[in-house]
Amino acid sequence: MKVLMSIKPQYVDKIFSGEKVYELRRRIFQKKVSTIVIYATSPVMKVIGEVNIDSIVIDSPENIFRRFEKSICITEDNFFNYFFNKNVAYAIKIGAVCKYSKPKELSYFGIDRAPQSYIYLK
Repeated sequence: MKVLMSIKPQYVDKIFSGEKVYELRRRIFQKKVSTIVIYATSPVMKVIGEVNIDSIVIDSPENIFRRFEKSICITEDNFFNYFFNKNVAYAIKIGAVCKYSKPKELSYFGIDRAPQSYIYLK
């Protein structure tokens, strides 16, 4: 199964360059997901490509930051602001990446507007 996930453009670039190895989330999928289709948020507002999920690490925000600090491409302040009042953090390890030669519109996937976090694709 695939999900379409909204990600800020600066992180999208780091994912496809290989610099960002883990995508961080406050909540995780309820279904078995193998692929993330990446939607770059404003100002890009396009679907840029796909990544396979290698694994998902579940731990406290403190442990996730300590373990993956060098491969999450986020400052400590921004990280802990994102996980404020959360006991659990999810670090999705990015596997193989496929950047589209031409970005796609959401309508290509039958979607009218970008999800806040993610949406399952049919």
